[in-house]
Amino acid sequence: MAARPYVRRAGEGEAHWFVGSLMTVKATGEQTRGSLTVVEFVNPPGFAAPLHRHQHEDELFYLLSGTAEFRCDGEAFTAGPGDFVLLPVGLPHTFLVGPDEPLHALQITTPAGFERFAAEAGAPALDRRLPDQAPIDPAVLGHVAARHGIELLGPPPSAERIDSKGAST
Repeated sequence: MAARPYVRRAGEGEAHWFVGSLMTVKATGEQTRGSLTVVEFVNPPGFAAPLHRHQHEDELFYLLSGTAEFRCDGEAFTAGPGDFVLLPVGLPHTFLVGPDEPLHALQITTPAGFERFAAEAGAPALDRRLPDQAPIDPAVLGHVAARHGIELLGPPPSAERIDSKGAST
């Protein structure tokens, strides 16, 4: 089926609570002939993603507001509004949202498929103000991730910094 043009307005798109963050799908693999997925994320202050790697997708972030430290393959990058971050396929990575405000970002994965993982691991966001899901069971998340080609490698980082050699300080 041929892709059709559309506009997703602010607040439109299928919404899920995914590991404690609000995710709104803006473009799916079905709409992009499998080439990419675009989701809008709002991560709470201090949120941190588990250390993981994607076996099939590059993961890209365009930050709209807030700040985060992205850690990938032993390097750390601080990013803020207007910054773009590329986390290449196969490299271990995570990110830690700054403590003062939520991180509002567009996440792009290529090729598509991330939306299916997040929908399976998360819960529909019936109320976009409050998470609708129970606490995440790391074992369940690990099994769902593995089915979607994502390998969980470790817990979320703390606010510790990474030195120039990639070691925590």
